[in-house]
Amino acid sequence: MSLLVRYRSFDRPSRLLMLNQFTINVGFYMLMPYLATYLAGPLGLAGWAVGLVLGVRNFSQQGMFLAGGSLADRFGYKPLIVAGCVLRTAGFALLAVVDSLPSLIAASAATGFAGALFNPAVRAYLAADSGERRLEAFAVFNVFYQGGILAGPVVGLALTAVDFKLTCLVAAAVFGVLTAVQIKALPTQRERPEGRHPAGIRAVTRNRSFLLFALVMIGSYVLSFQTYLALPIEARRIAGTGVAGTALIAALFVVSGGLAIAGQLKITAWFQRKWPPGTCLAAGIWLMALAFVAPGAAARTGPVVAGVALVLSAALLALGTVAVFPFEMDTIVRFADGRLVATYYGFYNTVVGVGILLGNLFTGTVFDLARSAGLPELPWAGLVALGCACALGLRRLERKGHLEPMPALT
Repeated sequence: MSLLVRYRSFDRPSRLLMLNQFTINVGFYMLMPYLATYLAGPLGLAGWAVGLVLGVRNFSQQGMFLAGGSLADRFGYKPLIVAGCVLRTAGFALLAVVDSLPSLIAASAATGFAGALFNPAVRAYLAADSGERRLEAFAVFNVFYQGGILAGPVVGLALTAVDFKLTCLVAAAVFGVLTAVQIKALPTQRERPEGRHPAGIRAVTRNRSFLLFALVMIGSYVLSFQTYLALPIEARRIAGTGVAGTALIAALFVVSGGLAIAGQLKITAWFQRKWPPGTCLAAGIWLMALAFVAPGAAARTGPVVAGVALVLSAALLALGTVAVFPFEMDTIVRFADGRLVATYYGFYNTVVGVGILLGNLFTGTVFDLARSAGLPELPWAGLVALGCACALGLRRLERKGHLEPMPALT
């Protein structure tokens, strides 16, 4: 079944949420990849100040996901989606007109908190609207999600070639249009009355199976984030900072995004037919772990072999991430049992966000130390080991009965 046929088979709210996510990612990724260069270049900020602005943006999103999810369960999904779009419109517009560090921090915080408002709400709304088809809905959703990630930087590159402030204003306009579309076209969707729970966040934190799942899944996020950290750094090391290095990094993202878009629906359907959910999750993470074998094996080879190994790594990492995502999102809904779904998503994103931060700090440090010590293959071996530990942890959760069967894919 083609993507268009599957997309059109869902109700209007789900279709709108999928299109919205594509547009959200286009607007976000047309700007964010070039923000650091703008801050350090035309604005002339010191390295610590650039890191502060970017760190505030990340923390205001990852650190506030729980608040955003709780608010969505309390006030409804649509108001939080609209509020997030409004806030990101304001944040991106502010980036275009300010140049002082306090103002840049405020704008960066606004763009981050915006994501914390609408991300849990969007996923909870999609889960509620798609019902028993939510696994398939999340698979289609991820195609649109990845499409936006792939298209955004291309649009942003063209705009930034003229002026980064133009990129900021266009991104703000994208979110401004999104705001109007949400207000007019997105039906109000609140949690079902039986889904309300007076204990709120305490109910989430008392769900031991969910907490264990979230902790185990941190490893998968650390692995998947290496598409933006270890792989580009290694590409620059082996191919240089010139055209060759830029081309290699671009190839990594094209391969990663292209496979995600082309393979998502078929991979999800194949995995779901073949294995139960816990095994599907573990199999996807085994693929992610396998992705780091090639660059480890090629760590002492020439640039051509090492470059091919990086492309292979990006491909396997993309396939593993694609395999995991729909089952992961659906598993969170099943843990919530229809109650406080956005809060569960928010809490989950907060946990894995902290894990990503700590994991990336550790990974970056290990790569530097290993290279200095003449052991370039060691960090890659560590990533393989992390993936294996994560997959084994999921299998253990499944054997202990912490992961329940999910409904069949329709």
